[in-house]
Amino acid sequence: MKGFLQSRSLNGGTPVLKEWGITSETGTLREVLVGSIEHFSWRDGNATSRRHMRDGVQFDAAIAKAQYQEMLDVYRQADVNVHILPPQADQPYSIYARDSSVMTPWGPIVCQMYSPWRRAEWVSVLNFYREKEIPIFDVVSAGTFEGGDFMLIEPGAVLCGCSGERTSLAGAEQVKGWFEKEGWEFKIGRFDPHFLHMDVQCVMVADKLAAVCREVLPDDVLIWLKQKNIEFIDVPYKDAMELGCNIVSLGNERVLLPAESKKLKAQCLAHGLTVFDPDISMITKGGGGIHCMCQPLRRD
Repeated sequence: MKGFLQSRSLNGGTPVLKEWGITSETGTLREVLVGSIEHFSWRDGNATSRRHMRDGVQFDAAIAKAQYQEMLDVYRQADVNVHILPPQADQPYSIYARDSSVMTPWGPIVCQMYSPWRRAEWVSVLNFYREKEIPIFDVVSAGTFEGGDFMLIEPGAVLCGCSGERTSLAGAEQVKGWFEKEGWEFKIGRFDPHFLHMDVQCVMVADKLAAVCREVLPDDVLIWLKQKNIEFIDVPYKDAMELGCNIVSLGNERVLLPAESKKLKAQCLAHGLTVFDPDISMITKGGGGIHCMCQPLRRD
């Protein structure tokens, strides 16, 4: 399989990319990949969207598109170069570009999606990397693995969620093996599928600072983060289930979060961070937030 689809050195020591790649979730964001909103609409594949659809909330495509543009404007204001995947009518959730691939210091990993109606997304993302001549680190082939469960907490340390659905233990263990060959620590946190992805419960805000829903984040993950001297900003359960924890660090003490995350915004400001808070509520009601839409391609 060696070649474009597997640039990984099987015994470790894979060369770090020079023009692409990330080593953490908090370095200064320079390049980002997002999906198109053109064909986005809510689907009942997660608890958040099902709840809003059950309650009679109506999806408004015009509002969603306006909110999406507001988010893109923030990235551009923050000097981030935005890449947008081409729209595909059969991929209504490809707006959540975080899930179909993840970036590493050595190139992207192409994921294996859980939901049947999202599995074609790997084709679009693979074509993007081919066009940009970004070598693929590897492709997940054992079980499922989605990018919303994957985060580089800091250089040398990965946190990977595993619900058994969006990311299976087989998928997580396969990627863990790749990282351990490169000398990285790889922590797998197990949780109930109700919480969808790890980035619903925990996301890095800045160096050594994480937004965490302690009510649901597994105890062993909390202990692991504390051992790394990571400070917590508490996010209430209700806020977390509305994607309030699902935010993006822009680096340089800046953070992008949804307007509805008022408590988190106040705490970020108290920590001296600059906050950008566009309203993306018409998008988050579909079950994915700012972090779900952000696939970092390069950070300092």
